[in-house]
Amino acid sequence: MNRSRLESLIREVADFPRPGIQFKDITPVLQDPEGFQFLVAEMSDQLKSFGKIEKLVAVESRGFILASALAVRNHLSLALVRKPGKLPWKHITESYELEYGQGELSMHVDAVRENEKLVIVDDLLATGGTLEASAKLCEKLGGEVIGLQVFIELSALGGRERLGAYSLSSLFKI
Repeated sequence: MNRSRLESLIREVADFPRPGIQFKDITPVLQDPEGFQFLVAEMSDQLKSFGKIEKLVAVESRGFILASALAVRNHLSLALVRKPGKLPWKHITESYELEYGQGELSMHVDAVRENEKLVIVDDLLATGGTLEASAKLCEKLGGEVIGLQVFIELSALGGRERLGAYSLSSLFKI
């Protein structure tokens, strides 16, 4: 397996979830054992650039898959950022702008400890709204966001510029 083979497994779906959006579907990567293992190994190597990490923060929903695999491989704990109505206990919420609308994310109030060094993991960076809202949640809880990590970065949408205050690692820039 190599990066070009891995990239070939990313499926593009036109007009999903709305007309004009070119959705990057990573399910073919997850369905390919060698591809998924290679992806986790590559992202694990990139994690080292952030220094001492105490916890990964997974963004719903595909970020859950990637961050879980990375947490197990790297012996790290995991916190979850969820969509509205998904958390059963005390939580805080952050609203944000999506590429195609409005969104809201939440975290349990005990998901992050004071000064805990965090890397937020998601599958894709588009405009940066989701990762920015996730970072704000972590910081409201007292955590220190030392990095953001994504599988795919859609460079043309300006997410990296929006997130300029954070160190960002992406496996593919498209």
